[in-house]
Amino acid sequence: MAAKKILVVFGATGNQGGSVIKSVLKDPKTANEFKIRGITRDPSKPNAKALEAQGVECVAGDINDKESIKSAFHGAYAVFAMTNYWEKMDAELETNQGKNIADLAKESGVQHLIWSSLLNVTTITGGKFSNVEHFDSKAAVEQYIRDHDIPATFFLPGFFMSNFPGSMFRQAPPDNHWTLAMPAPADTPVPLFDAAGDTGKFVKGILTHRDQVLGKRVYAATDYYTFDDIVNTFKELKPEAGKNAKFIQLTKEQYKGALAKAGMPEKAQVELYENMAFMHDYGYYGKASLTESHAILDEKPTTLKDFFAEAKAFEGVN
Repeated sequence: MAAKKILVVFGATGNQGGSVIKSVLKDPKTANEFKIRGITRDPSKPNAKALEAQGVECVAGDINDKESIKSAFHGAYAVFAMTNYWEKMDAELETNQGKNIADLAKESGVQHLIWSSLLNVTTITGGKFSNVEHFDSKAAVEQYIRDHDIPATFFLPGFFMSNFPGSMFRQAPPDNHWTLAMPAPADTPVPLFDAAGDTGKFVKGILTHRDQVLGKRVYAATDYYTFDDIVNTFKELKPEAGKNAKFIQLTKEQYKGALAKAGMPEKAQVELYENMAFMHDYGYYGKASLTESHAILDEKPTTLKDFFAEAKAFEGVN
């Protein structure tokens, strides 16, 4: 019997890394093919111990310290790597984290790097929207990986469904009606994605279709939904609460003001506004089709209706 290939997973105890581990382990074929090495900050924590009980090798690693994650790449066949811009809101830091991962992948002879990427908004818009750093920094790493001829696939997560229940879509004063208020028109197409439920479905598809997707982007989203679609999905599920549910288009200043009230710094206000404007004017994925990305899946992605039906923020709402 051939030895299992080592799959290194960053963020093993988080939503996305945890989803990858779950999908690989629950499929007998991939569970038999891959041994998972999960990188986490503290392998002694209960969630890491729970992974170890499932046969995952959990190792300590700090993504900011290249040397601390070097040993995790030893003998690795594939790596799923993601970074979190919002932890420090520092594009240079995130880009350096990604470059360190890319360098180690090349040095270690990794045969398949799966990089969690996004589009370069500044380039696509000719500088019109130049402040969407959490897209541009990941895109810079993607380009670095391409420039260094590292065998890779680029996993582009869509707009998280989890952003909506109780947060972007919530009961709002003065009438306490369920309201979705965004700084873009109601017909803006939003590629929605259940990060915790579906990251693993797409990454498993990438792993099992390596030759087909090397050098390509995989757009990880269930479908394009408009803001109106989002409100209407809620209305269908919750007819009593949803009868007065509505979408409101905010001005740039109204949106920034709402973010300021929520404690967001000016830099983040500008970034998130430009992100929304980019999504409407150019498309989150540059208006790419999702058909080819769905072709590698052997599990159906989560629909918005199914996600809303399980959302804790909507529990008890009729």
